Amino acid sequence: MRAAVISGNGAAPVLQDFPEPTAQDGSVLIEVDTAGLGGWDVLGAYRLGVQYPCVIRGEGVGRAEDGRRVYFGERSLAPWGAWAEKTIVPKAEVWDVPDDIDDRTAITMGIAGTGILVPLEAANIQPGESVLILGATGVLGQIGLKLAKSLGAGRVVAAARSQAGLDRLMERGLADATVEMGGDNDTEALKAASGGEGFDVVLDLVFGQPFLSAVRATKWGARLITIGTGAGRTVELNIGDLLFRTLTCIGTGQRPPADREAIWRRLLAMQKDQSIEVDYVDYDFADSSEAWAAQVSGPHAKITAKVR
Repeated sequence: MRAAVISGNGAAPVLQDFPEPTAQDGSVLIEVDTAGLGGWDVLGAYRLGVQYPCVIRGEGVGRAEDGRRVYFGERSLAPWGAWAEKTIVPKAEVWDVPDDIDDRTAITMGIAGTGILVPLEAANIQPGESVLILGATGVLGQIGLKLAKSLGAGRVVAAARSQAGLDRLMERGLADATVEMGGDNDTEALKAASGGEGFDVVLDLVFGQPFLSAVRATKWGARLITIGTGAGRTVELNIGDLLFRTLTCIGTGQRPPADREAIWRRLLAMQKDQSIEVDYVDYDFADSSEAWAAQVSGPHAKITAKVR
């Protein structure tokens, strides 16, 4: 079969022939229709313990051997993955897709949607509160801006380094205000965008210096939820900046598959009711290397490819 194969640590994927998976107890063989790509696919491809050659993991939608149309996450059995004509996935990680849900939506709500809804609900947004999303131009940020409003936020502010990406959010009506990070005084710019008093909730997708600037632009009683480290894994934090505030770090991928499936199904229903949309970049399967390079550079969109 054809697959996007990573030959070694640091190597970019190349479309080539690769052995097909065979049936295993407790797993489902899937013919892949659409594959999705995200940041963790890039990071995870070169982590300790990965054996090469291997297929890009990814998530996707395809057909099980019994004909069911199914979604599967980034848990294909090694060395297989979504970026191939076929993959094999543990049975608990294979979820039936409703007929009225398209492939791209099923994929986007699987990892990105779950990854943003859980921390937003943990923030316990109260009606009228001000919410800041750091790293808002990416897929998680786009979904988070929409969901924050639906959860009761009165003012939602998007912050990121890409002014073009922020302008796109404003064009789509996803944010009440934006802040381009990396200026002379990000804290003051953030505080001004909050309405002047500071934020009640910060959803931090990047950590690093942007997180420090955001902490100082919050009110007493603020809740800060960190779920990403794209701007750095360490900061020099004065504990006084967290006085009368709460910082929580949340990961969603370690929840049991039944819990993640239930959240995913909630998101599919919310998407239909609220028209949750994100920007997409669609590639041909033959252009897997280009798709990978785009993900590495930060596409501010969900990358997908039609496999068949």
